[in-house]
Amino acid sequence: MTGLEQAYETVFTAALVFLGVMLLLCLIRAVRGPRVADRLVAVNMMGTMVMVMIAILALLMKEGYLVDICIIYAMISFLAVIVLTKVYMGVYRERKDREKEEGKEEAAHES
Repeated sequence: MTGLEQAYETVFTAALVFLGVMLLLCLIRAVRGPRVADRLVAVNMMGTMVMVMIAILALLMKEGYLVDICIIYAMISFLAVIVLTKVYMGVYRERKDREKEEGKEEAAHES
């Protein structure tokens, strides 16, 4: 192994460790919130970081099939964020409609 290859391996390993720590921090943000939008962004960021980690592993291990796995993971991650956003928007609209109806009922009772 040449000096340049060893330097690349060290940089890749350091990047994987750094991304692993950042992944844990994003997981904490996804669990704690405080808002649903924060959770959605954290989940999206986690998916992006996992894709980068898989790409770095593909370079480190010199395995081309990991790039294919990375592309598949990208599609699944994108769809997961879209589905979570749609579910959240449905719950948000339902809550707003319920608040409107309660406001109309209160106004009818007061008059």
